[in-house]
Amino acid sequence: MSDSNALIADLVCTRISHDLIGNIGAVANAVELLEEGDMDFMDDIRSILKTSSSVLSARLKFFRMAFGLDNANTADLRTVAAVCENYLQSLGSPDTPINLSFGLDNPRYAKAVMLGIMIVADTLIRGGKINVLAHEGKVVVMPDKNARFSEDKAAKIRELVQDGKLENNAQFAPLFYLLSLLRRQGIKMYVVNAGFPGLMFE
Repeated sequence: MSDSNALIADLVCTRISHDLIGNIGAVANAVELLEEGDMDFMDDIRSILKTSSSVLSARLKFFRMAFGLDNANTADLRTVAAVCENYLQSLGSPDTPINLSFGLDNPRYAKAVMLGIMIVADTLIRGGKINVLAHEGKVVVMPDKNARFSEDKAAKIRELVQDGKLENNAQFAPLFYLLSLLRRQGIKMYVVNAGFPGLMFE
């Protein structure tokens, strides 16, 4: 394994752990309350376990498909769309959901699109909508025109895509993994729009 591949693996593991640890801690706290046997907290315990288990399941399924080995699920675009929608629901809240319009029609781009969705979602401020558009052999993942996003994060994404250099920052692990994946698959990626990405694949 090259040094760059090892660093990407380190960053991905760190990012996944970061995205799971909060809800794992919530489950642990709920179990502690159960062990104490105080029935006054039973409604709270049920709510914590239901919410945290749902979030953990959605995120683990997404990470398995986006970062793991290819399997039959990545070839089934309805499954890919459902997994992406559930992942985005785990990030948003009832008041500020993150919605998805999924127009992918070619399984070849499934993992790239999943990672693109993750990258775009990282930039959104207080929810929004992500569009996946496919036309004439090109695929674009981009925030809806009404969505608010972090301009600083968007600028950093543009910089990293243009430079193609790794940084020791797990926040951008999905982007580094995506760039490596695209090189292996022979897919080109461009940042489109003067504001924020669109990430376009062809």
